[in-house]
Amino acid sequence: MQFPASFIQSLQTAPGFDEPAFVAIHQLQQQLTSIRINPCKKAAFQTDNFVNEPGVLITTEKIPWSTNGLYLSRRPSFTIDPLFHAGVYYVQEASSMFLEEVIKQCIDVLQPLKVLDLCAAPGGKSTLLQSIISNKSLLVSNEVIKPRVNILTENITKWGAANVIVTNNDPKDFQRLPGFFDVIVVDAPCSGSGLFRKDETAVTEWSQQNVLLCSQRQQRIAADILPVLKDGGILIYATCSYSENENEMIADWMVTELKLESLPVKIDSSWGIIETQSPGCKAFGYRFYPDKVKGEGFFIAAFKKAGAADTENSKPYSNKLEKLTKKEISVTAPWLSNPADFIYIKQHEEAIAVPLYLENDLAAIQKNLYIKKAGVKLGQVVRDELIPDHQLAISNIINTAIHSVAVDKETALQYLRKQEVNIASAKKGWALLTYLQQPLGWVKILPNRINNYYPKEWRILNK
Repeated sequence: MQFPASFIQSLQTAPGFDEPAFVAIHQLQQQLTSIRINPCKKAAFQTDNFVNEPGVLITTEKIPWSTNGLYLSRRPSFTIDPLFHAGVYYVQEASSMFLEEVIKQCIDVLQPLKVLDLCAAPGGKSTLLQSIISNKSLLVSNEVIKPRVNILTENITKWGAANVIVTNNDPKDFQRLPGFFDVIVVDAPCSGSGLFRKDETAVTEWSQQNVLLCSQRQQRIAADILPVLKDGGILIYATCSYSENENEMIADWMVTELKLESLPVKIDSSWGIIETQSPGCKAFGYRFYPDKVKGEGFFIAAFKKAGAADTENSKPYSNKLEKLTKKEISVTAPWLSNPADFIYIKQHEEAIAVPLYLENDLAAIQKNLYIKKAGVKLGQVVRDELIPDHQLAISNIINTAIHSVAVDKETALQYLRKQEVNIASAKKGWALLTYLQQPLGWVKILPNRINNYYPKEWRILNK
């Protein structure tokens, strides 16, 4: 890999930069593979599924700053693992999982929180956030760029949680909800130099001019979103760039211009993470270099907004949500494990379950923002019958007593390719297809055939 001379020159003053080691690790062209297990579906996780080639088992090693993160000794074909499609784990770069450590050290995650992941696609940090906040919290997972919202929605759906709302809005749009969030994560668009090992073509697109443009965009995003953070709330800023202009200089700007307080994070020296302080305000930041950590390039910093923490979570909002009728609720409720814990709303004839405690928050967000997904879509009620949706099938709220049929891996892959499947079941009607006790989706068993209801847009295309 050949770096532009201007790129290497720009890093000479970057804290922790070791040019010979940095260049050498990139020349190895070695890519790490890491995953993070879904704590609500971890019972289904099996490392025996990861086979690189016949007889060669892929081993795992724990990521030290992540509760559920694992390194894999080789990269398997995730596409042909049904558990990947079921949301049992997420393939995520190890360095970015350090967000968990930052969150846990800066705020009490056992308390009900409102958390915004502002630049969320494809969903790695959102699924991580959802896994560490309490079950009485709300996560709003936002993506500014419209074409990227679909992949975010798919990954949130696979994760299975009901306390997530996916939105598609510009940061400035959130100002209609002043002081709404306890925590805001800004994984800012950046020049991407930290991912050169994963994408060599990105090296040719790097320029100092682009770094400066990204820096200006990062400042705009932070300034636009700050009014949405409560007094005493936490703002976490991250990039996958090595540039001081996008990291330490932004930290200085946040302290001087936005009047934020920098928060230090305790790190273990054995992790290889570089603690930095910005040149002007000595704001703390944490750098990840691939020659020092088992991960890619990454920067993260935490800040606190001035003022006393607001104990009142939000003001009441007028509720214009269309609710299901009592009859419709009676049809849908048996499909859920704890039906009394939800409100049931209707949108475009679809029944949706949202945690009861989020009713006011949902009303506020619906009034002020564009929502792509909220809670779990249950399906359509037609003639006193629920036509179940795929979101319900792979959610964490489904009634485990629903009729299910276990299949082997070959049959599971046929199903995920949306092909015909042959299964033995004396009981007709809707059935949940499972693999290693993990739901994959719906089939309808008829007297002379089995209908495959896996979403067409998600089907596996390779043979």
